Amino acid sequence: MENPERDLARQIIENTNTNLFLTGRAGTGKTTFLRQIREEVHKRMVVLAPTGIAAINAGGVTIHSFLQLPFAPFIPGMQFRMPDRKRRLIRSLDLIVIDEISMVRADLLDSVDAALRRYRDPTRPFGGVQLLLIGDLQQLSPVVKDEDRELLSRYYDSEYFFSSHALRQTPFVTVELQTVYRQSDDTFLQLLNAVRSNRLDAAMLAQLNARYVPHFR
Repeated sequence: MENPERDLARQIIENTNTNLFLTGRAGTGKTTFLRQIREEVHKRMVVLAPTGIAAINAGGVTIHSFLQLPFAPFIPGMQFRMPDRKRRLIRSLDLIVIDEISMVRADLLDSVDAALRRYRDPTRPFGGVQLLLIGDLQQLSPVVKDEDRELLSRYYDSEYFFSSHALRQTPFVTVELQTVYRQSDDTFLQLLNAVRSNRLDAAMLAQLNARYVPHFR
Protein backbone atom coordinates (compact mmCIF):
# COMPACT_ATOMS: atom_id res chain seq x y z
CA MET A 1 0.00 0.00 0.00
CA GLU A 2 1.32 3.45 -0.92
CA ASN A 3 2.45 5.49 2.06
CA PRO A 4 4.33 8.71 1.21
CA GLU A 5 5.28 9.52 4.83
CA ARG A 6 6.75 6.07 5.41
CA ASP A 7 8.61 6.21 2.08
CA LEU A 8 10.07 9.63 2.95
CA ALA A 9 11.24 8.39 6.36
CA ARG A 10 12.81 5.36 4.73
CA GLN A 11 14.71 7.53 2.22
CA ILE A 12 16.02 9.77 5.02
CA ILE A 13 17.36 6.84 7.02
CA GLU A 14 18.65 4.86 4.05
CA ASN A 15 20.25 7.63 1.98
CA THR A 16 21.23 10.42 4.38
CA ASN A 17 22.80 11.03 7.79
CA THR A 18 19.96 13.32 8.89
CA ASN A 19 18.45 12.76 12.33
CA LEU A 20 14.78 11.78 12.17
CA PHE A 21 11.90 11.97 14.65
CA LEU A 22 9.25 9.51 13.43
CA THR A 23 5.87 9.95 15.07
CA GLY A 24 2.23 9.04 14.51
CA ARG A 25 -0.87 7.77 16.26
CA ALA A 26 -1.15 4.22 17.56
CA GLY A 27 -1.53 1.75 14.71
CA THR A 28 0.19 3.87 12.04
CA GLY A 29 3.08 1.44 11.61
CA LYS A 30 5.91 2.86 13.72
CA THR A 31 6.93 -0.57 15.01
CA THR A 32 6.63 -2.07 11.54
CA PHE A 33 8.90 0.68 10.20
CA LEU A 34 11.47 -0.05 12.89
CA ARG A 35 11.41 -3.76 12.04
CA GLN A 36 11.90 -3.03 8.33
CA ILE A 37 14.79 -0.64 8.99
CA ARG A 38 16.51 -3.22 11.16
CA GLU A 39 16.08 -6.01 8.62
CA GLU A 40 16.56 -4.20 5.33
CA VAL A 41 18.78 -1.11 5.76
CA HIS A 42 22.50 -1.78 5.46
CA LYS A 43 23.76 0.40 8.28
CA ARG A 44 25.47 -0.67 11.47
CA MET A 45 22.81 0.12 14.07
CA VAL A 46 21.66 -0.52 17.59
CA VAL A 47 18.06 -0.32 18.87
CA LEU A 48 17.60 1.26 22.30
CA ALA A 49 14.62 2.05 24.53
CA PRO A 50 14.12 3.77 27.91
CA THR A 51 12.69 0.75 29.78
CA GLY A 52 13.19 -3.01 29.79
CA ILE A 53 9.68 -3.75 28.48
CA ALA A 54 10.02 -1.19 25.69
CA ALA A 55 13.43 -2.64 24.80
CA ILE A 56 12.00 -6.17 24.58
CA ASN A 57 9.13 -4.95 22.39
CA ALA A 58 11.59 -3.14 20.10
CA GLY A 59 14.00 -6.06 19.95
CA GLY A 60 16.78 -4.01 21.53
CA VAL A 61 18.36 -3.11 24.86
CA THR A 62 17.88 -0.29 27.33
CA ILE A 63 19.70 3.01 26.91
CA HIS A 64 21.25 2.70 30.35
CA SER A 65 22.62 -0.81 29.83
CA PHE A 66 24.07 -0.16 26.37
CA LEU A 67 25.84 3.08 27.31
CA GLN A 68 26.60 2.10 30.93
CA LEU A 69 24.73 5.14 32.25
CA PRO A 70 23.85 5.79 35.90
CA PHE A 71 20.18 6.08 36.86
CA ALA A 72 20.73 9.39 38.65
CA PRO A 73 19.79 12.62 36.83
CA PHE A 74 22.40 13.75 34.32
CA ILE A 75 24.08 17.06 35.01
CA PRO A 76 26.04 18.61 32.12
CA GLY A 77 29.74 17.85 32.54
CA MET A 78 29.36 14.35 34.00
CA GLN A 79 31.79 11.72 32.66
CA PHE A 80 31.36 8.01 31.85
CA ARG A 81 33.57 4.97 31.57
CA MET A 82 32.91 1.73 29.69
CA PRO A 83 34.77 -1.40 28.52
CA ASP A 84 37.00 -1.28 25.42
CA ARG A 85 34.73 -3.71 23.55
CA LYS A 86 31.74 -1.40 24.00
CA ARG A 87 33.81 1.61 22.92
CA ARG A 88 34.79 -0.11 19.67
CA LEU A 89 31.15 -0.99 19.01
CA ILE A 90 30.02 2.59 19.59
CA ARG A 91 32.69 3.94 17.23
CA SER A 92 31.51 1.57 14.48
CA LEU A 93 27.83 2.58 14.54
CA ASP A 94 26.11 4.43 11.68
CA LEU A 95 22.66 4.68 13.29
CA ILE A 96 21.16 4.64 16.78
CA VAL A 97 17.43 3.97 17.03
CA ILE A 98 15.62 5.04 20.21
CA ASP A 99 12.08 3.68 20.48
CA GLU A 100 9.39 5.13 22.77
CA ILE A 101 11.25 8.45 22.69
CA SER A 102 8.31 10.17 24.44
CA MET A 103 9.44 8.44 27.66
CA VAL A 104 13.05 9.65 27.37
CA ARG A 105 13.88 12.58 29.62
CA ALA A 106 15.88 15.53 28.30
CA ASP A 107 18.75 14.81 30.67
CA LEU A 108 18.89 11.17 29.59
CA LEU A 109 19.20 12.19 25.94
CA ASP A 110 21.98 14.60 26.92
CA SER A 111 23.75 11.77 28.74
CA VAL A 112 23.55 9.77 25.49
CA ASP A 113 25.15 12.74 23.74
CA ALA A 114 27.93 12.98 26.36
CA ALA A 115 28.73 9.27 26.12
CA LEU A 116 28.81 9.30 22.32
CA ARG A 117 30.97 12.44 22.15
CA ARG A 118 33.43 10.85 24.57
CA TYR A 119 34.02 7.82 22.35
CA ARG A 120 33.32 9.27 18.87
CA ASP A 121 33.65 12.87 17.62
CA PRO A 122 33.68 15.25 20.62
CA THR A 123 32.93 18.27 18.42
CA ARG A 124 29.60 17.01 17.04
CA PRO A 125 26.26 16.39 18.80
CA PHE A 126 25.81 12.68 19.57
CA GLY A 127 29.32 12.07 18.31
CA GLY A 128 28.14 12.47 14.70
CA VAL A 129 26.05 9.29 14.66
CA GLN A 130 22.63 9.40 12.96
CA LEU A 131 19.58 9.19 15.27
CA LEU A 132 16.17 7.67 14.54
CA LEU A 133 13.80 8.70 17.34
CA ILE A 134 10.45 6.88 17.29
CA GLY A 135 7.41 7.64 19.43
CA ASP A 136 4.20 9.54 20.07
CA LEU A 137 4.23 12.50 22.44
CA GLN A 138 0.52 11.99 23.15
CA GLN A 139 1.15 8.58 24.67
CA LEU A 140 3.66 7.76 27.43
CA SER A 141 5.48 10.66 29.08
CA PRO A 142 8.77 10.73 31.02
CA VAL A 143 8.78 9.63 34.65
CA VAL A 144 10.30 12.29 36.91
CA LYS A 145 10.50 12.02 40.69
CA ASP A 146 9.62 15.13 42.67
CA GLU A 147 13.16 15.48 44.02
CA ASP A 148 14.57 15.21 40.47
CA ARG A 149 12.15 17.71 38.95
CA GLU A 150 13.48 20.62 40.97
CA LEU A 151 17.08 19.77 40.06
CA LEU A 152 16.32 19.32 36.35
CA SER A 153 14.32 22.57 36.18
CA ARG A 154 17.59 24.46 36.71
CA TYR A 155 18.96 23.11 33.44
CA TYR A 156 15.96 22.24 31.22
CA ASP A 157 12.78 23.93 29.97
CA SER A 158 10.88 20.64 30.35
CA GLU A 159 11.55 16.99 31.05
CA TYR A 160 10.70 15.97 27.46
CA PHE A 161 13.39 14.79 25.05
CA PHE A 162 13.00 17.83 22.78
CA SER A 163 14.39 20.02 25.58
CA SER A 164 17.73 18.21 25.30
CA HIS A 165 20.55 20.72 24.79
CA ALA A 166 22.31 18.36 22.39
CA LEU A 167 19.21 17.84 20.25
CA ARG A 168 18.80 21.61 19.93
CA GLN A 169 22.33 21.82 18.54
CA THR A 170 21.63 19.50 15.63
CA PRO A 171 18.97 19.75 12.89
CA PHE A 172 16.44 16.95 12.69
CA VAL A 173 13.45 16.17 10.50
CA THR A 174 10.01 15.21 11.82
CA VAL A 175 7.85 12.79 9.82
CA GLU A 176 4.35 11.93 11.05
CA LEU A 177 2.78 8.69 9.81
CA GLN A 178 -0.88 9.33 8.95
CA THR A 179 -2.45 6.05 7.83
CA VAL A 180 -3.90 3.86 10.60
CA TYR A 181 -3.56 0.16 9.77
CA ARG A 182 -4.63 -1.37 13.08
CA GLN A 183 -8.28 -0.23 12.82
CA SER A 184 -10.61 0.01 9.83
CA ASP A 185 -13.80 1.16 11.61
CA ASP A 186 -14.02 4.91 10.86
CA THR A 187 -16.40 5.60 13.76
CA PHE A 188 -14.10 3.86 16.22
CA LEU A 189 -11.09 5.73 14.82
CA GLN A 190 -12.89 9.05 15.31
CA LEU A 191 -13.60 8.11 18.93
CA LEU A 192 -9.99 7.08 19.54
CA ASN A 193 -8.66 10.32 18.03
CA ALA A 194 -11.10 12.41 20.07
CA VAL A 195 -9.98 10.75 23.31
CA ARG A 196 -6.33 11.11 22.27
CA SER A 197 -6.60 14.86 21.66
CA ASN A 198 -9.12 15.58 24.47
CA ARG A 199 -11.92 16.57 22.07
CA LEU A 200 -14.59 14.14 23.24
CA ASP A 201 -18.05 15.73 22.92
CA ALA A 202 -21.43 14.68 24.38
CA ALA A 203 -22.43 12.65 21.32
CA MET A 204 -19.17 10.71 21.33
CA LEU A 205 -19.43 10.12 25.06
CA ALA A 206 -22.94 8.72 24.50
CA GLN A 207 -21.53 6.35 21.86
CA LEU A 208 -18.98 5.06 24.34
CA ASN A 209 -21.51 4.74 27.16
CA ALA A 210 -23.82 2.78 24.87
CA ARG A 211 -21.22 0.00 25.04
CA TYR A 212 -21.46 -0.22 28.81
CA VAL A 213 -22.72 -3.63 29.97
CA PRO A 214 -24.00 -3.58 33.57
CA HIS A 215 -22.93 -6.50 35.75
CA PHE A 216 -20.48 -7.75 33.09
CA ARG A 217 -18.18 -10.46 34.47
